[in-house]
Amino acid sequence: MSLDTHYPLNLPANALPLRVLIVEDDPMMQLGLEQSLMAHPQLEIVGQAEDGYLGVQAALQLKPDLVVMDIGLPRLDGIAATQQIKAALPATHVVMLTSHQTETEIIAALSSGADAYCIKGASVERLLSAIAAAVDGAAYLDPQIARRVIDNLKPPSPTSNNANLSGRELEVLKLMVDGLSNPEIAEKLYLSPNTIKTHVRGIMNKLAVDDRVQAAVVALRSGLV
Repeated sequence: MSLDTHYPLNLPANALPLRVLIVEDDPMMQLGLEQSLMAHPQLEIVGQAEDGYLGVQAALQLKPDLVVMDIGLPRLDGIAATQQIKAALPATHVVMLTSHQTETEIIAALSSGADAYCIKGASVERLLSAIAAAVDGAAYLDPQIARRVIDNLKPPSPTSNNANLSGRELEVLKLMVDGLSNPEIAEKLYLSPNTIKTHVRGIMNKLAVDDRVQAAVVALRSGLV
C-alpha cells in the first residue's frame, strides 16, 4: 500500500490528529492499514481489534474519532458491530470495508449506520477519500458498491423531483456518485466548499433523501448519472 502523506483531510492546521481504531481480522490487512494510515500526519492509530466483539469493546473504551471496520469479522460481524458503536457513540465516524461479495451484504452495510463504504483492498487514496468525506459530515459510497446496489433494485423510474435539479446540481450529483468529498468537488468545479454544501443540501431536498448515500442510489436508479 502506498500513501500520499499530503492527501488532504481538510482538518484545521492546528487540529489534533484523528484518533483511529482499526477492526480487522486479517493480520496482513491490519498491518497494511496500520502502516499506511500511520504515515498520515492527521491520523493517529489508538487501537486495533481482530473481531467485532472486541472492536465494540475497544471503541467504548477508547472513544475514537474514527473506526475502520471490516465486515467479515468473527464472533460479531462488522455490520452488527457498527450498529452497536453508532448507537453508543454517534459522534464516532465509521468507515466500513467490504469485499461486496453479495447484494445482501451490501444492503445490510448500507443500513448499518456507517458513514462511508469502501471496497476492501482499494487504494489508500480511496480510503482517505472516504475518511475525508466522513469527517466532512458527508456519507461516502464507493462507486462500485453503488452500482452493485442498483443491480438489486427495480429498473430505473424517474421521479418528478429529478427534473427539478439544475445543471450545476446535476454536475455535483455526478461527482457525489463518483465518491468525491465536498472539498474535492469544490476544487474540481472551481467553487467554494460552502457553495458545494449548499448544492448538496439542495440536491438532497429535491430528491427527498437524508444523506449522500441515498442520493447516489436515487441518482443511479433514475438514470440521472
